[in-house]
Amino acid sequence: MQRNDQQAYDRGTSLFSPDGRIYQVEYAREAVNRGAPSLGIRTSESVILAARRQTSSSLMEAESIEKLHKLDEFIGAASAGHVADARKLIDEARTAAQRNRLRYGEPIGAETLTRTLSDEIQETTQIGGTRPFGAALLIGGYDNTNGNSEPRLFETDPSGAPQEWKAIAIGNNRESIQEFLEDEWGTELTTEDGVDLAIQALLEADEEIERDGVTVGIVDADGYTDYPADNIGEKIETFRPAESDE
Repeated sequence: MQRNDQQAYDRGTSLFSPDGRIYQVEYAREAVNRGAPSLGIRTSESVILAARRQTSSSLMEAESIEKLHKLDEFIGAASAGHVADARKLIDEARTAAQRNRLRYGEPIGAETLTRTLSDEIQETTQIGGTRPFGAALLIGGYDNTNGNSEPRLFETDPSGAPQEWKAIAIGNNRESIQEFLEDEWGTELTTEDGVDLAIQALLEADEEIERDGVTVGIVDADGYTDYPADNIGEKIETFRPAESDE
């Protein structure tokens, strides 16, 4: 009988277990943890978004794997987890950004966009007939609000809880990447320092990353831009640990 009760909580998408857990949300987080890693780093002048593009075959074009996305002129996102769910969230975020422009005649802020998206994510945890999104997003923006211009970095969670970060990793090997970021992040990082740190962090988790296996985006006062692939390849070879001779 106890086993059947446990299964009932396990299958319900909007039921709390006796110990206060929603199992489907935890499973959604596990889907994020199994995805290729992405990370965000806030510097003094920008937000760096970086992601590992992991192919399932040597015949697959790495460029076809979309891990970084432009949401609005001054907002970008990196994803991890179930790809189809991430694409749905990206579409929702872009729609919200355009709706804000039409309604208020100005670009949406990164914090406002994150909270709007998180509200939609949270609804899936309390409405029957739906399931939580098995994806998480890192949303980086350069906000111009209340006369202040500053980079902002947020994370969305499958539970719908938004959080702001100085540096954050999601996806596979999150623990090792996050530990590296906690040791190396500093308030005086420049944009180029942030790109270096992002690539070093991804190499910390996987030293065998290929030149086309990483994508990097930058959000600063000039808007969202993709970092040149050739420069990424050069940095990977520069920071890749040298093989020891035995």
